Amino acid sequence: MTTMNFLEKDQKLSLDKLRNVLVRLEDTIIFALIERAQFKQNEIIYVQGAFPFDNEPDFNGSFLDYFLLETERIHAQVRRYTSPDEYPFNDNLPAPVLPALDFANHLIPNKINVNHHVKSMYLLNILPSLCAPGDDSNHGSSATRDVECLQALSKRIHYGKFIAEAKFQADPEKYTTLIKARDTTALMALLTNELVEERLLRRLRRKAEIYGQEYADESDVDEPAPVPSTSADGAATNGTNPSRKRRRSSTSDGTKRRIDLDMVVRLYKDFVIPLTKKVEVDYLLLRA
Repeated sequence: MTTMNFLEKDQKLSLDKLRNVLVRLEDTIIFALIERAQFKQNEIIYVQGAFPFDNEPDFNGSFLDYFLLETERIHAQVRRYTSPDEYPFNDNLPAPVLPALDFANHLIPNKINVNHHVKSMYLLNILPSLCAPGDDSNHGSSATRDVECLQALSKRIHYGKFIAEAKFQADPEKYTTLIKARDTTALMALLTNELVEERLLRRLRRKAEIYGQEYADESDVDEPAPVPSTSADGAATNGTNPSRKRRRSSTSDGTKRRIDLDMVVRLYKDFVIPLTKKVEVDYLLLRA
């Protein structure tokens, strides 16, 4: 499967290659959600000021805010946010310690960043459906998985810029007319392909069904023994932990799900796809 490589300066934007990237990101997002679903909601990590931070006396955000900021500080230093398809949730991050890379310049200069929408959507609309209510004290592990979910969702949604640029290049005259008229409704209609979106949602549901299976009788499944591991909170997991209950759904054949299929489809249908198209329209309005 061929995908975009932003270090290849002679590589042109291709909708097929961009769609391959989006398909791979579906896998990343589903697996990240499954990993977060093993812990309870642990709402205290989202409460502003609930945890003291002695090394940051002026910081008054939530534990997730703090963890996300510290993660992005490290990632910024290894030039993650110099890549044209990566967008941080925080400002004023440190400069990279690695030398700069010479990326291909496919986009016009822009400062579009909708991560505040991504974070709000995730906390308010996804987590309550994804995780069982309550607190299991796995605060560090939950925040770690939250960051992985947020970063994957952000990357997927901001790929809308590349999709918009590729579509513009395919029909510049039609798009330029609508852009000059500032006709956002017509732009949204032109960007929308309902058949492609329907196929995406069907594929996404099938992936979530396969990746999230948990068999009722694991003795019938020929699988290797789980590898012992340690959570971010220092607890040994051995692959599973009875104290960490995922929000599961069951099927008629007794197969249990580690993630709710309707929630995954709703995530894309109600939030990821609309936010991606918002990014596309916002970008195109700068394009003419």
